[in-house]
Amino acid sequence: MDLIQIGVQLLQSQLGNNLKTNDIASALSGLLGGKDFDLASLVAKMQGNAGLASMVTSWLGDGANAAITGNQVMDIFGKDKVSEFASKLNIDTGTASKGLADMLPKLIDKASSGGSLLDSAMSSIGGAGGLMGMAGKLFGK
Repeated sequence: MDLIQIGVQLLQSQLGNNLKTNDIASALSGLLGGKDFDLASLVAKMQGNAGLASMVTSWLGDGANAAITGNQVMDIFGKDKVSEFASKLNIDTGTASKGLADMLPKLIDKASSGGSLLDSAMSSIGGAGGLMGMAGKLFGK
C-alpha cells in the first residue's frame, strides 16, 4: 500500500467516514506534492526546524511518537496549503490541521521501522543512497 493510501485511511478514521476516499486522496496528494511525494524531503524539512527535530526522530523510531500541534502542521506545510486542503474536503482549517497533526506522526511511523524507511518509501528517496543522505541530514552529518 502506498503512503497516500495509508494517509487516507488514517485521515478518514480521524475526520470521519462521511468524507469520500477519493476526495481525501486528492486533497492529501495536493498537500504532499503528489502520489509519489518525497518523504525524505518532508522529514529533512522538519529536521531543519530545531523545534521539530526531536519530534520527527521519535516518529522514525519504534518508540512512542511525540505529538505535533495543528499550528506546527501549518508551519510545516504553510497556512495556505492547509487551507486549500481543508477547502477540498469542505472542512474548516482548524479541523484539517488537527486531523493532519494526528495523521502525520502515524504516517511517518508506519513508513519507518527502527529509523529506516520501508521499501515502499525507498524509491521516493532514491534508494539506499537517498536513505543514507536522509540519515545524514537527520543526524547532522
